[in-house]
Amino acid sequence: MCLVVARIATRPVRPHFLKSSSSRHIFTRHASQSLQNASYSKTLLLPKTSFPLWVNSAQSESLFKKKTCEELYRWQAQNVHGPLFVLLDGPPYANGHLHIGHALNKIMKDIINRYQVSTGHKIHYHPGWDCHGLPIENKALQELKKDALSLPPNVIRSAAKATAEREMKTQQEEFEQFCIMADWSPQTTFRTLDHDYEIRQLQVFRRMVDQGLIYRHYRPVHYSPSSHSALAEAELVYNDDHVSHSVYVTFSLDSQTTIASTALREVLAKEPSANLLVWTTTPWTLTANMGIAVHPELIYSFVRSSVKEGALVVAKDRLIALEHIIGPHEVITEIKGADLVGAQFRSIFSPIHPSGSMSAKIVAASHVTSESGSGLVHCAPAHGAEDYLAFRALGLLQGPTDIICHVDDAGKFSPGVAHVVGDEAAQALVGQEVLKGGNKAIIRLLESIGSLVRVQKIKHRYPYDWKTGEPIIVTATSQWFANLDGIKDDALHALKDVQFYPPSSRNRLESFVRSRSEWCISRQRVWGVPIPALYHTPTDTAVLSSESLTHILRVLSERGVAHWWEGPVEDFLTPELLANFAGGPEAWRKGTDTMDVWFDSGSNWSTLSAPTGGRKHRADVCLEGTDQHRGWFQSQLLTSMGVSSGQSAARPVSPYGTLITHGMVLDEAGKKMSKSLGNIISPMTIIHGGKDKKKEPAYGADVLRLWVATVEYWRDMSIGPTVLAQCAESMRKIRNSARFILGNIGTTIQRKHFVPVERSELGLAERFVMNELYKLDQTAAEGYANYNFPKVMNSLTNFANITLSSLYFDIRKDCLYANDIQSVERRAVVTTLAKVLDSMTSVMAPVLPYLAEEIHSTLHEGDEAVSQLSVFAKKWTPVSAEWSDPHAEQDMASLLRMRSVVLSLLEKARGDKHLKSSLEADVDVILPNDISVQPYLLQLIEREETFLKTLFIVSDAKITDEGSLGAGSFAWSYVSSMDIPDSDLELAIRIRPASSSKCPRCWTYTREEQRDLCPRCEDVVRRLD
Repeated sequence: MCLVVARIATRPVRPHFLKSSSSRHIFTRHASQSLQNASYSKTLLLPKTSFPLWVNSAQSESLFKKKTCEELYRWQAQNVHGPLFVLLDGPPYANGHLHIGHALNKIMKDIINRYQVSTGHKIHYHPGWDCHGLPIENKALQELKKDALSLPPNVIRSAAKATAEREMKTQQEEFEQFCIMADWSPQTTFRTLDHDYEIRQLQVFRRMVDQGLIYRHYRPVHYSPSSHSALAEAELVYNDDHVSHSVYVTFSLDSQTTIASTALREVLAKEPSANLLVWTTTPWTLTANMGIAVHPELIYSFVRSSVKEGALVVAKDRLIALEHIIGPHEVITEIKGADLVGAQFRSIFSPIHPSGSMSAKIVAASHVTSESGSGLVHCAPAHGAEDYLAFRALGLLQGPTDIICHVDDAGKFSPGVAHVVGDEAAQALVGQEVLKGGNKAIIRLLESIGSLVRVQKIKHRYPYDWKTGEPIIVTATSQWFANLDGIKDDALHALKDVQFYPPSSRNRLESFVRSRSEWCISRQRVWGVPIPALYHTPTDTAVLSSESLTHILRVLSERGVAHWWEGPVEDFLTPELLANFAGGPEAWRKGTDTMDVWFDSGSNWSTLSAPTGGRKHRADVCLEGTDQHRGWFQSQLLTSMGVSSGQSAARPVSPYGTLITHGMVLDEAGKKMSKSLGNIISPMTIIHGGKDKKKEPAYGADVLRLWVATVEYWRDMSIGPTVLAQCAESMRKIRNSARFILGNIGTTIQRKHFVPVERSELGLAERFVMNELYKLDQTAAEGYANYNFPKVMNSLTNFANITLSSLYFDIRKDCLYANDIQSVERRAVVTTLAKVLDSMTSVMAPVLPYLAEEIHSTLHEGDEAVSQLSVFAKKWTPVSAEWSDPHAEQDMASLLRMRSVVLSLLEKARGDKHLKSSLEADVDVILPNDISVQPYLLQLIEREETFLKTLFIVSDAKITDEGSLGAGSFAWSYVSSMDIPDSDLELAIRIRPASSSKCPRCWTYTREEQRDLCPRCEDVVRRLD
């Protein structure tokens, strides 16, 4: 309800200044009053601070960068004696400028480290870089304008090392601009190309050899022709839009051979010309066919069709789906898959090379289904893991020579293909890339010999090399593997003691570990850590043993790992090897394979000391992107388990205690960033601005860090101009809150003589603010401890914007500016503000270190001993539980309901042009008559009557009742009401013109007409005089 009372007509009063006798006096008074007002303003305690409203981020950051970054890390390492906290850095790849994902990652780590320092922990954080592998090698070759085959390996290695070192220097300079607390000197950073690191990695490898986990095998692996190297599963990305040329082809059943199945013999007696219909998406693998697999439980139909003379054999459940392939057809008979097993068929290329391939057999395999294809699967163990495992299980592969493979290390058909297709047909195949011209040549060949039924283009999910962006193949090569079957149970058990943020990421890592049985660790690259295997050429024997490695590592420790590539083979041969193998040193060669780069970075847990003093894990926290469940998180765990398993009765422990996973950064439209889309946002541009500063302002590091701390990092997140502008605005509000407090709590010298007010003397507003501060402090501590940074920053910005700026600062400005400096009321406010600034600075510091350092420096101006130290040198002191005050919170909530009613009425009056300032109004709180039991709200109002005018920001607020209103009239008034909780009563609230005159000093309407100032200001000015 809102009642507007109209202006009541009154007798006009003649203005005093029209009286001739006093007109001169009046004008003189007005002139002197103007001067007097100016002098009164000098008596006000207006905010004074050197802390600027706006700041040039580049200048401000340069003032505090050393203090809060490198010097702070060194200071805490020497001076903090609290519990050790270790954050192990997942090394970024030393290749190219930093992108926004790097910023997200490194800043999150820094927020964690800074929080731990602020709570008294000693931090161990050594940033590092991953320096080996294909991208760096390729970049070096591009700069040399050469390809890998045209240069000697030592030239490539030298160029790659120079490239890596240059890129690391660039990245370090950019990382430092994120305000990362770290010591970037060589002693407290690591590079996987460092001699000590490489030797430590080789020692991890040797211990896995000691455990019998490393072996060499010829088997199908993911192989990248574009990289000329084998790849691990973690190095693959999947392209959902890959297009393949799939084919339906026929293999002729050999009815002339012995057939064990009676059912099949009877069918072939009537239909001697039967053909197996097979579908494959990799026609190029047909030269390596070693069998056709069927499921023994499926039913297979023999059908007569126009596409092929004789009968076609197809899974019964696939007949309807294959009508567009085989056309109209007649089912002759049906048999079970088990009756086909053991039957032989002729090579698909037998029409052009009858002697090139012996007949192969139909085998049983559980991976065959009736969900796609024809229900018969072409088997090439050289090019498929399922085929390989099936043939191994059947005892059909006894050694490397049993596998048929015609693909070389460039992904091209080798001359050996002539053994299957004949010399003439091989001319069109040899040297052709199997994924390009070779595949098309095979299809043409199949068509010419009459084995091709249909070619179809299909779009499907296909693996690509994550570093070159080119498709890979599966092909058999000799590679080094780590056997995971013996350690993955220990790995899964160790993960039970690991905390995951978010919790759902546990399933992702565990499923990856559970699904792996081996890890292909060898790569055919020049730039990397060698797998130091020796090969006896006459017997084709590879030697990689504890004894050989012990000797080799002793040599490499003394002469450098590069000596493996540069030194003579005899430096690495032990007397035992020379005695056991004939031919002397000339019969030996050194291996040229390098280690998978995941083995490089996955060994960095070994740079940390074994845990002591009750710590269980070497690293307390590891933090990386979600892609590292397939990469670094896993390689760390597996190498650690490989070294530790079986060493003692106790099961091995994970190298890390907590894993934190963040998502990927997208643009504001939710799209992945790419050069082609032109939507890449560089962190350097965010900090320093772009060419057009209006479109791309220089926000500084703190705004970038604030963005990191406000996004829900556990899922994919967005960044763009709108989001950054919002972060900058939030930063401005936090800054302005700090500036207001700094301007009102006095200088360092003034604070030394300041007498704070005890809690018992604080008013409701102060107790309410301290309760809100206590809640903020608790929320922040919990949020940081649980790595929920958005929760912290949302609480901080809400506290700064709502509790402080919109309420407390607003209602307490009058007291701060106009009260006597020694008044209890003002000292209570200053006491509260000082505590607020102290806790707010602690809360913001891990995320906004530059702002926190600036506040700290301004607060302690003139006190060199304190101001020269970092803000982090002062331990975060939690707000005492004594400030938890639910009663103050409830009381304030009740009064704020009243305030909302008052503000609504004031807005109506302002809209009707009855007032400009709320100080032009008084408030009447009208209690209902005849109250038998006074509700709590009314008790509260009476208790806080003197506070109401402050809360409402009016000149006066009085409590009255309906019977005491009288018949007085006002130029205007507005009335509304609100329910009184726990009763059926209503409370009326009226606003009306202030009953007194305006005080020229404090501007409240509390001055008696005949006096110069209001009583409060008179008293203050008298004291000053």
